[in-house]
Amino acid sequence: MIVVVCVDDKDGMMFNHRRQSQDRLLRADLLTLVGSGRLWMNAYSRKQFTEETGTDIVIAENFLEQAADGDYCFVEDLDAALWLPRVEAVLVYRWNRHYPADSYLNHQLLEGLAIADTKEFAGSSHEKITRELYR
Repeated sequence: MIVVVCVDDKDGMMFNHRRQSQDRLLRADLLTLVGSGRLWMNAYSRKQFTEETGTDIVIAENFLEQAADGDYCFVEDLDAALWLPRVEAVLVYRWNRHYPADSYLNHQLLEGLAIADTKEFAGSSHEKITRELYR
């Protein structure tokens, strides 16, 4: 599976049980990458994916257990490092801002991986978003 996370400058992911931010163009970028493949997430994350796409968005609270090889898993409020043996790659979207956070990216998720690709783009609510692919 390919884990997808969004983080701030200090690798924060959530604050007070809520996502730090969201961005329409970030979601569009992710959906383009996934294409006609499967994008797994829980019901909390699904609320922000309202766009019509050709992507198969699958909702399950235990999606990290169910996802198959090559499937994308959008993770906001879970520690994906618990499924480390199944992780093929990690896609990190960086907000390039500092937000309050009390939940952070577990760096074990990136251990032994190297950046294979980087892209910067303007978001709808962020001047610059950086996408990093770790393999």
